[in-house]
Amino acid sequence: MAETKTETKTDTPKMKPRPIVRLGVFIISHSIFFSIVCCISGVLALFLLPVLAKNTYISENALMPGSASPMLSNQDVSDGSRLVKDLTSVRSKPEDTGMESQKLVARYMSDLDAEVSYHKFHPELNQFHPLHFFSGPDARSIQENLTCSLYGLNTVGIIRAARGDGKEAIVLVTPYNFESNNLDGALSLGIMYSVFSLLTRVTWLAKDIIWIVADSRFGEYAPVAAWLKDYHAPLFSSLGTENAEMCKENDNILELTYTFNTKRKTYDGIKRAGTMAAALVLKVGERSANFEDTLSIYAEASNGQMPNLDLINVVNYLAVHRQGLHVKVEKFWSLLDSTYLKIFGEIFEFLGTLARSINPEWKFGIPVADYIEGAATLASSLYHQALGIPTGSHGAFRDYQIDAITLKISPKVQLRQNDFLLRGGRLIEGVIRSVNNLLEKFHQSFFLYLLTSPSKFVSVGVYMIAFALLIAPLPIVAASLYLDANNLDHRLIDEKSTSSPATSGNELGITLGSWKWLNAAKKVFVVQLWGVVVSLFPYFISQIPSSTPTTCFVIWVSLSMLSLVLLFFILGSPLFFACASGLQNREWALLKSVTISVVFIGLSLMSVINFATAEIGALLIVPMCLMAHPLKLDIRAWSLRNFSRMICNIILGFIGFPPIAFFVLKWIFEGFGSIDFGDFWNWVESLWVWSSATYLYIGMVHLPSWLLCIQIFFHPC
Repeated sequence: MAETKTETKTDTPKMKPRPIVRLGVFIISHSIFFSIVCCISGVLALFLLPVLAKNTYISENALMPGSASPMLSNQDVSDGSRLVKDLTSVRSKPEDTGMESQKLVARYMSDLDAEVSYHKFHPELNQFHPLHFFSGPDARSIQENLTCSLYGLNTVGIIRAARGDGKEAIVLVTPYNFESNNLDGALSLGIMYSVFSLLTRVTWLAKDIIWIVADSRFGEYAPVAAWLKDYHAPLFSSLGTENAEMCKENDNILELTYTFNTKRKTYDGIKRAGTMAAALVLKVGERSANFEDTLSIYAEASNGQMPNLDLINVVNYLAVHRQGLHVKVEKFWSLLDSTYLKIFGEIFEFLGTLARSINPEWKFGIPVADYIEGAATLASSLYHQALGIPTGSHGAFRDYQIDAITLKISPKVQLRQNDFLLRGGRLIEGVIRSVNNLLEKFHQSFFLYLLTSPSKFVSVGVYMIAFALLIAPLPIVAASLYLDANNLDHRLIDEKSTSSPATSGNELGITLGSWKWLNAAKKVFVVQLWGVVVSLFPYFISQIPSSTPTTCFVIWVSLSMLSLVLLFFILGSPLFFACASGLQNREWALLKSVTISVVFIGLSLMSVINFATAEIGALLIVPMCLMAHPLKLDIRAWSLRNFSRMICNIILGFIGFPPIAFFVLKWIFEGFGSIDFGDFWNWVESLWVWSSATYLYIGMVHLPSWLLCIQIFFHPC
């Protein structure tokens, strides 16, 4: 019976692992090859994005851009031209301080039977505060002890739609500095007033119209953000009586709100309409060098937020096909002369020609010139989204989930004022008419996209492939390093258990293996904590009075190095290195495994907050983490492969340091003569005052990972 049982037990076949497990084991065992393929594919996928860009299209059929003939007449344009003339004549008077211009704009609005009101605001203090970093748009601190000259005054006019119920509104914004005699600002007011005059008479309007003449003395963003803050979270106090003793002059302006017509009731609070469906910010720029009227579109908001693509598509369609404007978006002009982009463009053009010769239905490849321009525009779109700073006052609307863009019209060299006002006004009229047709908010088209031209875009489903390929090797390499370290540990443990039979092999394995993993995790945790401390230093440095950007940068570096020295004292304590000397040889592998795991988690989380930041960060940090290897081991096993890896580690470690990376990019785009050490402080300061998540990524993900890679490189194996 015993023999039968033994035979039955021996004949039982072993259960094979599942295919997914076998595939995972195969990939982990070939992690180096897998990493090389994925990284190269990820970089090539980025260069392929201009080729894979699709033509834009209107997703929401209700928009129907250009379906109706424009109603803006020459009479409306004459009214706008008259406002421009009156503003220019008023501003030419030396005794005018801006009050007469504000009265003039309010009087013109009132003559159209619009509901006119003033919105008094004070500039908000853009200052880094760690506890308010992820707070809402109304969490910025207010400057104290402000004088009357530091208060701004927006002029707001509202048209109630005859066919509307007051539940929805469209917002029009024109920034204007009432203290400067600027013809461009007056032209923008003229365009918007001609449209405003038309909208008071039309019968098709179903949404209220809010026109804000934003007082841009303190910038274009601050007045719009202050108005939106009070619109959505009103203060239960009268703005007209605020600081009455200090600002009697401004209070007199507030009392004039409805005194243009004695039959109207004076109102000193903020007037409201319905929920905002969309917002348009209009500016008139300098004369165009293309000898034609040019329209520039700015869409990036805070932390890479973008308006619905349909709004840009409507503007682009009406501007090109109805008004004949030359539409453009921002691009990196320095990349237009790039030799590398030209080489890639020629390769893709050749592959496209080859593909069409095989099968005419295969549409691949674009001309070299289109590829270079698309790549320059794509790089600009990726950079501005990653920066996380709004490119205009439209960003204030996006903080409240309102789709908004800034339109900057640049007239041709020889300005024909009435013709310019007519084309600009009809463009705004067409956009308003399309948005007026919507029965709900924009939702059909894309919110996550990159632009390669005003009429081409790359959706999130395409450009996320490059990011996925870049970070795919991280968990694979981390698992491979961990398994290799454990296999070596077990071999060393077996040798020790053989030499000392009194100690159990399993007991020694559990003790040493657990301690080694905990040791690496402690190191990574302390370095991450150092990154948090370095990120908080600017809050205290910014309190130093009369400090230049260069001085602040030097102080920041000095404090960071001092804290780093203290960190190394902590890492060098017996607590972190008290382990068996025989296992010291693979300690760097466990440290690298934990580091790569943390980088993978950080990049994945960052991709949810700001995908563009995660994309650019992966290009810098992923190769550095994968290539990190102890210098001593490369020197001992001297070969061409070890020498190449050592050189790559030195280059990647040098470029991966955030200040060095900033100066290298600045040198590439602007030249060596424009480099100043204070520029990095100014750049970082612009990130934290706008609560850009990119600042947190640099301080809490990129910088600690760079330091851990440097520690692995100089590890005492």
